[in-house]
Amino acid sequence: MAEESVSAAWRCAQQERVEQALSAWVSADAPAGLGEAMRYAVLDGGKRLRPLLTLAVSEAVEGAPEAAMRAACALELIHAYSLVHDDMPCMDNDVLRRGKPTVHVAFGEAQALLAGDALQALAFELLVPEDGSVVPAMSAQLCRQLACAAGAAGMAGGQAIDLASVGTALDRAGLENMHRCKTGALLQASVMMGAATGECDAQALRSLREYGGVLGLAFQVVDDILDVTTDSATLGKTAGKDAASDKPTFVSLMGLASAQSCADELLAQAHQALRQSGLAQTENLHALADWVGRRAS
Repeated sequence: MAEESVSAAWRCAQQERVEQALSAWVSADAPAGLGEAMRYAVLDGGKRLRPLLTLAVSEAVEGAPEAAMRAACALELIHAYSLVHDDMPCMDNDVLRRGKPTVHVAFGEAQALLAGDALQALAFELLVPEDGSVVPAMSAQLCRQLACAAGAAGMAGGQAIDLASVGTALDRAGLENMHRCKTGALLQASVMMGAATGECDAQALRSLREYGGVLGLAFQVVDDILDVTTDSATLGKTAGKDAASDKPTFVSLMGLASAQSCADELLAQAHQALRQSGLAQTENLHALADWVGRRAS
């Protein structure tokens, strides 16, 4: 229990650091109210799981703190932009996100589209600071990792599969492939970008990649479970939306009990990957895996 409290204290402290950094870097000064829409999309909500993974891995590999925080916030900006666009009427057409109206409801569709575009651009700007606080080779590596995770082979491609799969019967392999792209790629990138801020051997990199991959899939399985077991107020978004939209999910494919068993198995694999990494400071990464599995929203 004491160890869990320490990990929770670390998580809360890092969430506050990330919130402060995002608030400083996402300016309200963009013209015609764009900055307000950007800040609305990013601040005061969200678990900050992706930044937490980046910071925890960076600590484990004794990485550069400034690069780690910039990478952490860049990942959150990409995540936020994806939510803004995914919620729009041309995509998932949702009206609730993080317990408040979605950006297109609050600011209009055109401003939401521009806010997402601007957040995506800002993510890469953060990774190439003019002050030299991140060395050029590391900036280039971080930019490439983020672009690959967010693009056609990752998040955007997964969303395309998701939209094309409405009303179709995906098998487990197809469903896993979709979510390894749509959700898992950015979560795995969160781990690997943290690793890129420091140095670790080939075994550690393989283990961290495995950890990020299975954790990303576990996150989605748990998300599908919560979609049918939790109310909208707790989730902070519309519950039951996937079923109403006739989207394939792990629960619709496997049933609730089997989906929960699948999530438990994936989390066990994540813990095992960390144990095989050879890294000394993995307590916070273990705790984050458990947090993913036990979350209620």
